[in-house]
Amino acid sequence: METKNVVVDKSLDFAIRIIKFCELLDEKRKFVVAKQLLRSGTSIGANVFEAQHAESRLDFVHKMKIALKEANETRYWLLVCERSETYPADSSLKDLVDELIRILSRIVISGKKNY
Repeated sequence: METKNVVVDKSLDFAIRIIKFCELLDEKRKFVVAKQLLRSGTSIGANVFEAQHAESRLDFVHKMKIALKEANETRYWLLVCERSETYPADSSLKDLVDELIRILSRIVISGKKNY
């Protein structure tokens, strides 16, 4: 039986939502931001997923720190879209990435206490 992992599930669901939003950006010919957002937004889940098979506790925390950095970069690109008059924006994506940032921050902080 597979155990439910909230951060893995949320980051994977977020990646799917980011892909769809980036497709919309591409349709609007906002290629540069779409590419940056696609990379950072999908990297969150990739790093979280990779961390599940870390070689050590230190390696796990390191991968989660990278995921947190990617989440912060993703938040930046979502803010760029929100503040640019000619770009589409999706406030629910910003809410989701904020939630991921909170979760990842807690994981990193608690992980650091254990080594």
